[in-house]
Amino acid sequence: MSPSSSTAHAGASPGEVFRSQPAIISGDPSDSSYSSSSSISNITQAFPFSSGNPRIEETRGIMLLYRDDADVVSTSPSHLPVGRKPLVCVLGVPNHMTYADFCQFCGSFIQHILEMRIVRNDGMEDRYSILIRFDSQDSTDDFYKHFNGSRFSSLEVEACRILFTVDVQYTGSIEHAQASSGSSTEQPSCPVCLERLDQDMGGILTTICNHSFHCSCISKWTDSSCPVCRYCQQQPEKSNCFVCQTSENLWMCVICGFVGCGRYKEGHAIRHWKDTEHCYSLELETQRVWDYAGDNYVHRLIQSKTDGKLVELNPPYNECGSCECVDSGFSEALLNSKVEAIVNEYNELLATQLENQKVYFELLLQEVKEGTEREISNAVEKAVPLKKMQAKLDRCVKEKKFLDDLNENLLKNQEIWKAKILEAEEREKKTLKLKDDKISDLEEQLRDLMLYLETGKTVEQPSISNEIKDGTALPASIELSQPSSSK
Repeated sequence: MSPSSSTAHAGASPGEVFRSQPAIISGDPSDSSYSSSSSISNITQAFPFSSGNPRIEETRGIMLLYRDDADVVSTSPSHLPVGRKPLVCVLGVPNHMTYADFCQFCGSFIQHILEMRIVRNDGMEDRYSILIRFDSQDSTDDFYKHFNGSRFSSLEVEACRILFTVDVQYTGSIEHAQASSGSSTEQPSCPVCLERLDQDMGGILTTICNHSFHCSCISKWTDSSCPVCRYCQQQPEKSNCFVCQTSENLWMCVICGFVGCGRYKEGHAIRHWKDTEHCYSLELETQRVWDYAGDNYVHRLIQSKTDGKLVELNPPYNECGSCECVDSGFSEALLNSKVEAIVNEYNELLATQLENQKVYFELLLQEVKEGTEREISNAVEKAVPLKKMQAKLDRCVKEKKFLDDLNENLLKNQEIWKAKILEAEEREKKTLKLKDDKISDLEEQLRDLMLYLETGKTVEQPSISNEIKDGTALPASIELSQPSSSK
């Protein structure tokens, strides 16, 4: 480990497990790849990181990682950096992936992992990084080739980004609260199975709050919080006042979840109490509960700044700060009376709030019911003209169907009458032709008759005169009668 790594605190230090293998984490000065600081700066990039519970103690450091550009890092055919070590860093893991999810993601290599450490990178509030040390360089290379660039799941677009690690340097730690004596030294055992944290028995995973577990034990913990201190790696989003959008001095209603600013800002939280009579509000910064009706704090549990756990808030016994001056019997009776008073107060408080909530939700149900009835009446009113329109539409459809049938029959009749008309026209043509033939024949006969008559007159005059002379006129009349009959 580099000299800067010695600044990490002892006992439950974040780099305790990593410092046990200094040759793996920090660069060896005798190595040719670390001959000069200029060559290292050309192939590496620095990532500041931090770990630990921010309410207790925060450890900061820098990770030196090989660059992504394979042409700069190495000219080997495999595009892997020269002088790499069995230590990699998985950057930008989404916060919604729990420890169990990541262990399941790299489950095929879990038996080759000696230790994993969860850290947070500066500027990545919704992501975290994981330092992983393997048992051999071949396992490290296979892990890099298999998972680098692959998606964490088929339903996500985030891809796994893996970089080989050159060095991990811890720059120091910041204590936000005095750690208790019981938590100052990390016990060398897994808090889940109570077995020793031995790498030979399985990989070790150190959470973002600096608590270590066996990988097989933490993989069964489906929650994103730490099993020891309940610190959650997926931090909630910053809240703002629902009205003025300020992020300072915020109070949340424990009844309906309304977030408003305090009376020293715009006073939207107290206005919410006046409007809804929700008298209990939680201060987001200190996690204390305020009673607007009683004008005092009423919380019984607070979050300890030592280890982040919820502890009971015990009021002082008396002004002198000691209970030795009080008789034991009196102390017991006083304690029992206090407990009974607390129980009664809690029961009364619970009954009052339940009754208020009952009235509130009954009003909401009544409003919903009235709104539903109005919507139903409006729908019925709208349905009446729709029924009339539907009946009219049905009549129109029936009329259209009748007209369509009538039109079809008329079309059929039209075809029939067209055929009949054609037949009548043919017959008329034939009749006219016969009539014309007869007329022409009659005209020809008439012409012949007229010719015959004219010829007969010319012949009749001399014959009559001869017959008169001879005294015979009867044959001439007989000859005239015969042609007319023949005609």
